Amino acid sequence: MVADNMDDHVDDLDGAHHSVIVVGAGQAGLSMSYELTAKGVDHLVLERETAGHEWSDRRWDSFCLVTPNWQCDLPGFPYPGTDPDGFMVRDEIVRYLRDYVKSFAVPLVEGVAVTGLHRLPQGGFALATSAGQLTADQVVLATGPYQVPLIPRMAERLPERISSLHSSQYRNPDQLPAGAVLVVGTGQSGCQIAEDLHLAGREVHLAVGSAPRVARRYRGKDVVAWLAEMGYYRKGIDEFADADAVRFRANHYVTGRDGGHDIDLRAFALDGMRLYGRLTGVRGERLTFGPDLRAHLDGADAVSEGIKDSIDRYIVDSHIDAPTEARYSPVWVPDDEPTELDLAAAGITSAVWSAGFGRDHRWIDVPVFDGRGYPTHDRGVTSCPGLYMLGLPWQYTWGSGRFCGVAADAAHLAEQITAFVQPRGNGSVRLVEVPWIAGTRDETFPSDEDWVAPRTVA
Repeated sequence: MVADNMDDHVDDLDGAHHSVIVVGAGQAGLSMSYELTAKGVDHLVLERETAGHEWSDRRWDSFCLVTPNWQCDLPGFPYPGTDPDGFMVRDEIVRYLRDYVKSFAVPLVEGVAVTGLHRLPQGGFALATSAGQLTADQVVLATGPYQVPLIPRMAERLPERISSLHSSQYRNPDQLPAGAVLVVGTGQSGCQIAEDLHLAGREVHLAVGSAPRVARRYRGKDVVAWLAEMGYYRKGIDEFADADAVRFRANHYVTGRDGGHDIDLRAFALDGMRLYGRLTGVRGERLTFGPDLRAHLDGADAVSEGIKDSIDRYIVDSHIDAPTEARYSPVWVPDDEPTELDLAAAGITSAVWSAGFGRDHRWIDVPVFDGRGYPTHDRGVTSCPGLYMLGLPWQYTWGSGRFCGVAADAAHLAEQITAFVQPRGNGSVRLVEVPWIAGTRDETFPSDEDWVAPRTVA
């Protein structure tokens, strides 16, 4: 599928050159296109699937946003609906993104996969795609961090009779065979899928991890509204002493389902859901868990209550007249720490793995990754001139990559892109001789100063 304004150019992709190529047409790539369009920058957006397909193809039927609709504020396209304090469901999110595509002349080509990226000796980049070879002066990688669904290898040890799938493949309870369901992981997806199954009357066995939780509302407002007012979504990653740790923290679990409410795993347990600690082993029909259920529940509650403490201080310091509210009191405490489970005895017939996603940057032949494979950048600007990242969690702020913060990141990169001058091999460069530091063809260190390597310097 191709955006209307690109119909006449699909067959001409092979050999084409653009000032900027944006890879990915989710909220990040589309926001980047809006900013480049506003500045009159020639560019092309390539999308392997369709615009916003992550929302339509990797979300379950009852999925909804966990942040209020008013936070949907893509550049030039704020939330257009009539329920700003509500939470858009999956199909509404997809419609919002597709309406965004129609709102301006996005030079978008869908159904084209980018399979390779490398720098050209004279400057700029070459992109190998399923529609041919393209070149660009600059490239924005807006593919996000969630390329590869992760399922731990221990899942391979489950009996063949168990239907095993990743959270991105889950759609609804009827998709699974009759019987109890094991859900592994309590990030946002795991908790919401566990609730979806529980509300459908399925018996759920939930392996609880260390993800934190947050209350939906507190003292008269949605907690997201308080945090936004307090500046948390605008706080830069460079303001944290432990930036790396902050970047990789799990998101707080909460839900916007049915108007929004807390996800309280203790309440689920009181209502019949079976809770365990972290899954540590699978041996046929036998599962083992760590004795850490109580610690994980207490830790999640502590984070939620800590956020309330911050809100209380803000209310006092700002002299805000807000209603008081009683603090949370645990409604259930585990009597013991169950460390084993017999799948057959429990009647479990399926497992849903909410283990997150991994990155797949093997197609990017440019040295901009650290030892963990994470892209190194400063607010999306990589160490490779002309190459940028957009849509990463905590790219610069907590709002980065989200509907509420990607606009600021895209605007920042648009400024960098328009200010960039690409050096070219047209006589304006000179060769500088650099002695080899790793030896010659025959030796492990230089024995002859005539062995040199050319380096291009502007």
